[in-house]
Amino acid sequence: MFVPSSYREPDDSWTVDLIRGNPLALAVTNGSPESGPYATHLPVIFDPETSGEWSGELPGATLLGHMNRANPHWAALQTGSVLLLTFTGPHSYVSPTVYEKTPAAPTWNFTAVHVRGVVEKISSTEETLGVVQSTVRAFEGAFGNGWDMTASLGYFREIVPAVGAFRFTVTGAEGMFKLSQEQPGEVRERVRESFGQSGCTYRRETAALMSRLP
Repeated sequence: MFVPSSYREPDDSWTVDLIRGNPLALAVTNGSPESGPYATHLPVIFDPETSGEWSGELPGATLLGHMNRANPHWAALQTGSVLLLTFTGPHSYVSPTVYEKTPAAPTWNFTAVHVRGVVEKISSTEETLGVVQSTVRAFEGAFGNGWDMTASLGYFREIVPAVGAFRFTVTGAEGMFKLSQEQPGEVRERVRESFGQSGCTYRRETAALMSRLP
């Protein structure tokens, strides 16, 4: 991903926060000349078992993901192969009417993180079930209502043979936080205020990130 210097994240916490807050990744591998690239949307979490050893920087972190084993992407994915995970955060169109100056050009403010790493496919049913359970805990804690999965573990065991789980060791990461940094301060503030007053959740979330800029 090409990231102009003005759009780089102020610190590593921005990329980690974006992944935690927007955990539906697009997983991409090259595939073959016949099949073309594979791309699958899937949920991704930080591995809770390695959190105590993690420095907080993305390179070296371990992520967990899973997809349907019937997906041809799963068969094409090999342990030791390289995978790209892309995460998209808050974003919104910026109309030149907000700038209150001429000439001007429209643009799109957006946030994204691209993570490269090495895959380890999980073959054990128990480990796969563990990935599913860890994913439920993470998402219920962040986005749900604290649902107790205990009564559904039998059902989980029925469906888990169809689940392909994997570990992902991050080797590199890039964050793009395009938030009107190229504009004069007064123009950037007008964009932030316009987004903050919007009824659109993405616009308000983009405004909140703009407020965090140094």
